[in-house]
Amino acid sequence: MLYTDPRGGDECRALCDRLGEQRLIEISGVKPNAMYSLPKLMWLKNNLPEKYARVKRVLLMEDYVVYKLCGNACIDYSLAARTMALDIRTKCWSQEIFNAAGVNASLFSTPVNAGHVAGELKGELADAMGISSPIKIVNGSHDQVAAVVGCGIFKPGEAMDGTGTVECLVPVLDSIPENSELYDKGYSVVPFISDNTYVCYALSFTGGAVLKWFRDNFAARFEGQGNIYASLDASVSDEPTGILVLPHFAGAANPYMDNGSRAAMLGLTLEHTASDIYKALMEGVTYEMKVNLEQLGRFGINPEKIYATGGGATSKVWMQIKADILGRPISSLEAKEVGACGTCMLVGVGIGLYRDLEHAKQVFVKEKRCCEPKLCRSEKYSKYYEAYRNIYGAVRPIIEEARQ
Repeated sequence: MLYTDPRGGDECRALCDRLGEQRLIEISGVKPNAMYSLPKLMWLKNNLPEKYARVKRVLLMEDYVVYKLCGNACIDYSLAARTMALDIRTKCWSQEIFNAAGVNASLFSTPVNAGHVAGELKGELADAMGISSPIKIVNGSHDQVAAVVGCGIFKPGEAMDGTGTVECLVPVLDSIPENSELYDKGYSVVPFISDNTYVCYALSFTGGAVLKWFRDNFAARFEGQGNIYASLDASVSDEPTGILVLPHFAGAANPYMDNGSRAAMLGLTLEHTASDIYKALMEGVTYEMKVNLEQLGRFGINPEKIYATGGGATSKVWMQIKADILGRPISSLEAKEVGACGTCMLVGVGIGLYRDLEHAKQVFVKEKRCCEPKLCRSEKYSKYYEAYRNIYGAVRPIIEEARQ
């Protein structure tokens, strides 16, 4: 059951009624939502009781693979936190939450640190694959945490900006924020790689997905020119487009957490071209992340440098747009798959190939390009951003009225 599966909504509300939403947030570091594992498991128990009664283990993807390979059920803290059942302070399963949910905590795997050596490859599997040497099985981590490691970010002051289908900004923290308003806006706090570090997730549901939508529907004239995105990048002008795009094509994530919100495009004229709209989409997604940076700043979370990963990091145009709008240097890395790179670093340390992650960083993390903000464009974008901040509040009531 993926996080997008809607089942578990009633169960999540029941859990909040039993334990209290603020208490759930205090323990788990996430605002209760049906996307997490525990409400879905409660749904299974309520709706498929005979099948639930046969359950021996409950596994997510990471610990399922680890368990099948070595026989030991271990899940790293960062993925365990996405169940809504981990106490992020003690890094143990919360018996208080499990009792309120009516679920047996012993069904779940043992929480461990990322890079934990869970065991060795089963003998029968090794024989079947013709492997004669002992193979250690090592826990990885949640994908966003792996990408942060792959960027070589281990301390506060920097953040990873992953632009795949969705966009996720992930700063590193040295303590758990206690302000409940942070969680009310949907931000989640997840254990990181050492005892006193955490990361915070700031999400936008449309990152690269909005460019794919444009490519598939409006970029026919660029067909046959090789990489369509590269051709589109080459077609845009250097100056801000003046078009304001609210990129809520799949609803709004942080800080609105509003699935009913929809996209809007303002400021179009007859002079604007398809290339302008393409660039405006990149600008809109970046304005949305600036909203999140401002919100996080209210809680003392102020990353000074950002590392771009995912498909968006391959675009020099988008990198410069981000630097100009966010007012921070944006760096990309040589590694194309930063999450896989971070996983290799965790495993390398786990099996003793590297002394620690700083040692692994020297081997794996190579900066490819750094885009600095260009003052003249940053000032222009600042004016547009002031207008952008008002769009959601102005457009949302109109969208709601049109539905009635």
